[in-house]
This record gives sequence, structure tokens and C-alpha cells, in this order.
Amino acid sequence: MQATEERAIETDVPARLDRLPFSAWHRKIILALGTSWLLDGLQVTLAGSLAGILEDKKALGLSDPQVTAGATTYLAGAVTGAILFGYLTDRLGRRKLFLVTLAVYSLATAATALSWNFWSFALFRFITGLGIGGEYAAINSAVDELIPGKVRGTVDLVVNATFWVGAALGSLASWALLNAGVAPVNLGWRFAFGIGAVLGLGVLVLRLAVPESPRWLMLRGKEEEADRIVSDIEKKVSKQRGKLPEPEGEKLKLTVRDHTPWTEIFHNMWNDNRKRSLLALALMVGQSFFFNAVFFTYGLVVNKFYKVDAKQLPLHLLPYAIASFLCPILLGRLFDSVGRKPMITLTYGLSGLLLVLTAIPFGRGAFGPTALNVCFSVIFFVASSAASAAYLTVSEIFPLEIRALAIAVFYAIGTLIGGVGAPYLFGEMIASGSRWNVSYGYLLGAGLMLIAAGAEWAVGVEAAGKSLELISQPLQSK
Repeated sequence: MQATEERAIETDVPARLDRLPFSAWHRKIILALGTSWLLDGLQVTLAGSLAGILEDKKALGLSDPQVTAGATTYLAGAVTGAILFGYLTDRLGRRKLFLVTLAVYSLATAATALSWNFWSFALFRFITGLGIGGEYAAINSAVDELIPGKVRGTVDLVVNATFWVGAALGSLASWALLNAGVAPVNLGWRFAFGIGAVLGLGVLVLRLAVPESPRWLMLRGKEEEADRIVSDIEKKVSKQRGKLPEPEGEKLKLTVRDHTPWTEIFHNMWNDNRKRSLLALALMVGQSFFFNAVFFTYGLVVNKFYKVDAKQLPLHLLPYAIASFLCPILLGRLFDSVGRKPMITLTYGLSGLLLVLTAIPFGRGAFGPTALNVCFSVIFFVASSAASAAYLTVSEIFPLEIRALAIAVFYAIGTLIGGVGAPYLFGEMIASGSRWNVSYGYLLGAGLMLIAAGAEWAVGVEAAGKSLELISQPLQSK
């Protein structure tokens, strides 16, 4: 082992991957890996759109705080899973973990459909969260390491936008199951969660064809396997796009070792990259509080304050999903052409301002359900790119050796501060019956988004078009 740790290698793997033109092969990778966000969107929407049904005595008979507590346990599981699987992703490889985490998600979602009371529901939601949290770290690191640098921003935002495809599917499936007479109340919500389990198993089959990250392999001294995978990718891309350009720059020189010590990990995050860590924290907290507070509890808001029938709640979430998906599709390229820093600052800042302009009229009772839907659809249109950019930023600004763990750590901290407590907090605010209490929660979310915009403007890293190794030099580089 000692000899392996001291061995030095030279590799052009990053340059060979970054010089590839975008191709059908890359689209297949996006389809197989990006669906993790689709599954998360499905889960979040099912929980939100079925909130009123879960309170029905024919279903689980949950109270308002118990419904939101179910959301909290899901997020708590995601935090735990992110840290656990994030570390293992850097230690054992991207491919092993994105297969394991998806299997955990699928089995736990199937178990959720079989819940018999609040405690079983909360436990299975926690385990489902474990899988989704691990997905964040494994998938974002794998995608960014396989996609060419010149289109990484666009691709990452589009991949993350598939969350909203899942949200739309969840809304439509929930509405159909609850209103089309497909199943009675006591079974409809179970079928809805069952859909998530079936989709997860289908995606698992697609992922079997995805290779290990060549960038991770080179760190572990498996340069021959890395070269074989890159050569195979080059052959497939050249058949589709013709002769490939030559790799640019000098070869990367690395010292091989089997893992990165914890002391080195935290020294890099909290000393060498302190400003980057604070930036990552601000972005993650802002988007996490915003989305978890609003999306997990919106069904309860329109049910409580506008007396909307619980069976119609999925249709109220559908416009959010559509608007949120459209923004990264329409504006994603600007994050590569205009740049990360101006676009992230703009999307975070504008989201915060729009939420302020919505929260105050809502508190005063000036909005009906349709007006509130329109306002939040506009806000989500802008904010979805901001949220996606948070994951893109963390993935780019930390070294290769700790990329997955960095995503996990800042996702976990952001979710603990902005996500785990937010649904429960809003559940209590909604239960109070006061519009202003809910409005104060929205204003808090707006403030966090504005703080994040300021942090990006002050210390944001311009990563557009750059190789990952240029943005943050590997710890093992010589």
C-alpha cells in the first residue's frame, strides 16, 4: 500500500474529456444520471400534493404537524444519506454509489406505499431520504466529471431541472389517482408512492451502462482503466461528430493514494477555501429554505386559507413545476455564455425580491388562490435556476478528491438550517391560522435568497468554460 500511495502518474484524461464535442453519448449519460432529480421531484410533489389526503382518516389520519413532520424526516434522511454516501462516493467511486443509492431509494419508496401509521410513514420517508441524499453527491460529481467544460453549466442546470419533470409527473399522477376513480382514498396515495418505486427500478437498469468516472480512477492509480473508458467514449463520440480536436494543455501530474485523510479534507474546506465554503453555505441555505418551506407546505396553505379541495391540490402544484422546468431550459446557456457570477447573482436576487412582493399582499389577504399561483409560478421560474446553480457551484469550486463530500457537506448543512426545520416551522405557522405568520416565513426565505445573491457577487468564482482542475487544483497534484 505504501508503494501505491507514493507512485506518481501523468495523465491527460481531463483534457481529453473536456475537448469532446457534446454528443448523443453525453445525452445518454444525462438520461441515466439526471433522473435522480426527477425522482426527488416526484417524492417532494407526492408529499405536498397528497398532504390533504394523508390527513383523511381513511388514509393515515395525520395531523398538519405530522404531515410536515413527514417532510422533515425525509429531509433529515437526505442529510444523513448525503454525508454517509458522499464520503463513500469519494472513497469507493461514483458508479458503485449511484447504483446503491438508487436501490435504497426504490426499496424505501415501495415500503412507504405500505405504511400503516405515522411512525412507519416517517421511518420509510427517512430511509427514502437516505437514498436521495446520497444521489445528490454521487450524481452531481459524476455528471460534472463526464461532461465537457464548455457546456457543463448548461448541462448541469438542465439535469437539475429534471426535478421539475418529476414534480409535474407527481402532480398529474396524484390528481389522476385521487380524482379519476382509479382507486379509493385509502389506496390512491399508496399507488402514487408505488409509481416512484417502479420508476426508480427502471432507472437502475439504465445506469448499469454508465461507466466509472475516469477522473476518479486516475486519482486511485487506475490509469489503464481510465484510459480504456476515455478511449471508448472517444470512439463513440467520433463516430457521431467526426474527427476530434487535440487535447489542450499539459498533462496533469498526480501522486496516487487510496483516500484523502479527514484532516486534509477539512483543512481545505475551512482554511484554504474558507471564502468558497461560506459562499457554498449561503447558496445552499438560501435555496433549501426557499424551496422546502414553500413546496412542501403549499398544499396545506391553499387548503387552510382558501378551502381548496384536497383532491385538487396536485393541480395547484403543476404550474410551479412547469415554470421551474422552463427556466433552466430557456436560460441555462447563459450560465456558460454570460457567466456564472452575473447569472447566479441575478437569479438569487430577483427570486428574493419577487418573494417579498408576494409575501406582503398574501399576509394582507389581498391574494386569491389563482393570484398566489401565478406569483409563485413566476418566482419559481427564476428561482429554479438559482437552486440548480448552487449544486453546480459546489461541484466546481472544490478539488476532485473531495468533490462528492463537499456537495454532501454543504447540502447537509444547508438542508439542516434551511430545510429540515422549514417544513415543520411552516406547519406550525399554518396551524395557527394566521396569514401573517406564514408571510413572515416567506419573508425570511426572501432574506436568505438576497444574502446568497450578495455572497455570490462578493466572492463568487467564475467557472464558465473552464476545466474542473483549473477551477480547483486536485489535492494530489504535484
